[in-house]
Amino acid sequence: MESRISGKTRMLGIIGTPVDHSMSPVMYNYSFAKAGIDYAYFAFDIPEVKVPDAIAAIKTFNMRGANVTMPCKTAVVRFMDELSPAARITGAVNTIVNENGRLTGHMTDGVGFVRNLKEHNVDIRDKKITIIGTGGAGTAIQVQCALDGAREISVFNMKDSFFARANETFEKIRKEAPGCVLNIYDLQDADKLREEIATSDILLNATRVGMHPLEGKSVIADTSIFKKDLVVVDCIYNPSRTKLLADAEAAGCKVINGLGMLLWQGAECFNLYTGLEMPTKEVEERFFR
Repeated sequence: MESRISGKTRMLGIIGTPVDHSMSPVMYNYSFAKAGIDYAYFAFDIPEVKVPDAIAAIKTFNMRGANVTMPCKTAVVRFMDELSPAARITGAVNTIVNENGRLTGHMTDGVGFVRNLKEHNVDIRDKKITIIGTGGAGTAIQVQCALDGAREISVFNMKDSFFARANETFEKIRKEAPGCVLNIYDLQDADKLREEIATSDILLNATRVGMHPLEGKSVIADTSIFKKDLVVVDCIYNPSRTKLLADAEAAGCKVINGLGMLLWQGAECFNLYTGLEMPTKEVEERFFR
C-alpha cells in the first residue's frame, strides 16, 4: 500500500458500523492496484448520527466517493445532489460518487444480489421470493427483483418505520413493474411466514441477524419450515455460514451467502468510481474462496 500512495492519491472508503469485518478495503485496493489507478480505500466506523460529518469529510477531503453500509444507507440520502433511479425508488444509497463536490447516490445491492444468484444458476424471473427485512439492502433487492421479472415478492418485517416505508416503496415499484405481486406482513405472524415460505422458491434474510454481534442466531426459529426445493440466501457474508444457512443446508436446501452479492455489487461500484470493469475473476479467486 505505502509504495503506491502519492500526493495525487484519491481516497475512498466505506462508512457505517460495524465495518471492521468489511472485505471492501482489500477488494477495492487490490482492484485499483491491478488496474493501475491511484486510489486508496479505507474503512470508517461511522454511526448514523455522524453521517453529516462523514458527508462533509467526503467533500472536504475531495474523496472520489464512498460505499455506505448499515445503518447509514437511508440517512445519507438527504445529502445527495442527485440519485440514481434505483436509489430514488428505494430511498437508500450504498454508493456515493463525488464529481467536484457534487454527490450522486447509487444503489447497487439489488444488481449484486441478482447477479450472485445467476452465478449459482438461480434465475429470479417468474419466481416467488420471501424476504425477511426491509432495510436498505432488502428494499434494493425487492426493487431489482421486481424489475427483473420476479412473479411475487412477500416481505416480512417488524411493524416499525421500515414497515411503513415498505408500503410507500411498493407503490413506486408497482408503477415500474405492475406484473409483480407485492405483499408485506408482520414478522411476528409465524403462521403467515410459514405459509409464504411454503409457496416460495427463494427465501432471503436481509437483516443483521446472524452477523456480529448476533452470531449464532437465526431469523427462522422453526427449522421444519425448510423444504428441499427452497433456495435460502443470506445477505451476510461474515460469517460465511450463518445459523440460517447451516440449518437450511441440513434440511437439504440450496444455500447461498452474501459473498457473491458483495463481489458483483462491488463490480458495479468499481465501474461507477473508475469507468472501468473490475477484475472480478482475479478478485473472486483471491478473496472469495
